[in-house]
Amino acid sequence: MTGYREAVVDLDAISANVAHLRALTGTAHTMAVVKANAYGHGAVPVARAALAGGADWLGVADIAEALELREAGIGAPVLAWLHDPDTDWSAAIAADVDLGLSSAVQLQQVADASATLDCTASVQIKLETGLSRNGVQESEWAPVLALAAELERSGRVRVRGIFSHLSNASPAEDTEAIARFDRGLALAAAVGLTPELTHLAASAAALRLPAARYSMVRLGISIYGLSPFDDASSADLGLVPAMTLRGRVAAVRHVPAGTGVSYDYTWRAPVDSSLALVPLGYADGVPRQASGRAQVSIGGVLHPVVGRIAMDQFVVSVGLEPVAVGDEVVLFGDPASGVPSADDWAHAAGTINYDIVTRIGRRVPRSYRAAE
Repeated sequence: MTGYREAVVDLDAISANVAHLRALTGTAHTMAVVKANAYGHGAVPVARAALAGGADWLGVADIAEALELREAGIGAPVLAWLHDPDTDWSAAIAADVDLGLSSAVQLQQVADASATLDCTASVQIKLETGLSRNGVQESEWAPVLALAAELERSGRVRVRGIFSHLSNASPAEDTEAIARFDRGLALAAAVGLTPELTHLAASAAALRLPAARYSMVRLGISIYGLSPFDDASSADLGLVPAMTLRGRVAAVRHVPAGTGVSYDYTWRAPVDSSLALVPLGYADGVPRQASGRAQVSIGGVLHPVVGRIAMDQFVVSVGLEPVAVGDEVVLFGDPASGVPSADDWAHAAGTINYDIVTRIGRRVPRSYRAAE
């Protein structure tokens, strides 16, 4: 590795995860969700790897993320679904980005923008089915869907999809959300809408709730090789974690028993000890909440993080192991190789694996591995 901090992303693992998930779900279409810089992995290279694995749609949160893909020369269908009230829709329409819409106001704004551009905007209507976030609320379904049908007949919009999202709160509540979604689809059909795409399931439901798969599944955390479940690991699901976060030992010091480490001296050496300094911290996305609870791998041996994780660095107690400046330190990666996992760090920090990989900051260079 070059430098003393790096996130290595295995693009072949992403392609293989997508292919594996496509075989499991069997839907006509597969969306790879690459929002938030592909959960910290790098939006453009991950998008290309996911498409190589068989995804035929890409999903992002906002229009800026969609345009980043277009500017990189990626022409695959893209859906963006979270928008500022003052969004200028024109650039997205001109770039052939599908717009996920959650209100009559948004629908009318997009139709007006498409009229100005003298083209047809491709939209997908989001129905609120129980998550209480964005989406058209059920009391407004009929008028919004009727407006969408009217605008489609006028040629100003094309309603390519209807979608929603599940809470994963319980099987019963997800089943009720599916029933609500089906009611919404029936209303859409009644006003003459015939969307090409209907989609409800993200990774968890795509894997465990076949009734939620419809014509497309939206695969997020799973394409990065991480499990959306507490009761199943990546390996259990046949997935390979794609990101390895690593650094290098910046300093080694030998301290006597009783020596305090880092802020507040939350840890003191119980015996004479060797300490290794690792130059990553919470400014890089290493969670401070994992202080004194996480482990790293140095030379194939697991060592505890001791003391507070600081903004730029943390300390590892290495015992009597022969650790030297420049040695590689793996914070997390594929546990099959004997290193800690993103799930291990999530448990140490009291959070979820999504948070661990997505939070890795821009100060950490990404490097990419793929077979030629």
